[in-house]
Amino acid sequence: MPVLDGRDPAALQRAAQALAAGALVGLPTETVYGLAARADDDTAVGAIYSAKGRPVGHPLIVHVSDEAAAMAFAAAWPEPARRLAAAFWPGPVTVIVPRRPGVASLSAGGQDSIGLRCPSHPVAQALLREAAALGVPGVSAPSANRFGRVSPTTAAHVQDEFGPDLLVLDGGDCEVGIESTIVDCSRGHPVLLRPGRLTRAELEAALGEPLHERDAAAPRASGTLTSHYAPRARVRLMDGPSLRQALSVLPAPAAGRPPTVAVYSRSVRPPSSVWPFRPMPADAAQAAHELFAVLRELDATGAALIWIETPPADPAWDGVRDRLQRAAAE
Repeated sequence: MPVLDGRDPAALQRAAQALAAGALVGLPTETVYGLAARADDDTAVGAIYSAKGRPVGHPLIVHVSDEAAAMAFAAAWPEPARRLAAAFWPGPVTVIVPRRPGVASLSAGGQDSIGLRCPSHPVAQALLREAAALGVPGVSAPSANRFGRVSPTTAAHVQDEFGPDLLVLDGGDCEVGIESTIVDCSRGHPVLLRPGRLTRAELEAALGEPLHERDAAAPRASGTLTSHYAPRARVRLMDGPSLRQALSVLPAPAAGRPPTVAVYSRSVRPPSSVWPFRPMPADAAQAAHELFAVLRELDATGAALIWIETPPADPAWDGVRDRLQRAAAE
């Protein structure tokens, strides 16, 4: 099945009909592309777990068109969730709230809470509205890649992962490039479970109170396993001086052999052109936008290792740092 233009009304209608019938759809959002199924159908949601190879019980995020649509899944709408939605929806923040009994159990990983997000991408919004007209209250949509691997930020990435049988709506390159911020609002005080593009300061300004740190009682949430977002090559994070030193003693690969390492760095350039290299932007938002595409590109060189300069300590880099630390975890 070819990738379809997400701006085409006929393509949107076809995708909405597929969702209504319980099929999977590749969906662009402003963060990453998602593998979508109607969230109120556990059989359809089960197909997501099967296609991704994702452990059942690792929760999915349900995408809705607006705050009113979220009420189909929420048993309550705590004040922190209301404030975050008012400030950032549509946008890249997921709120975890008490789940309405009997609804979207598999999407929630069997928990009594559920993660909800309203994406801002115009194709995602159009599809959610089209699907709602066919009785689909919202869609579960984890990143459209094999479980634990690098998230897709283009329609071509999705097709590379799942082949031509999956209906994919093309909405262009994802603007944000890393997954949404996740805030647990289900237990009275807001808890940051996964950083994203939004900084802690921005979130706390909207909340009017500090974010708490994750604790043992926090609900399970999407994309928070220690090892995640990983390419086939092993990822190693190094500060600038360590990266420069390591590159200075690295022997060149034998003729006809793939490179040993690929490099992604702000301040260090490999001394030889034999090493695949991409310069890391100095701006955190731009780095987030291109991060997963760069990891895929460097992985495709066949390098056994990807050496990456550690992001700055600036809070604006928290989301990028989180993804890279998980990619480098063993």
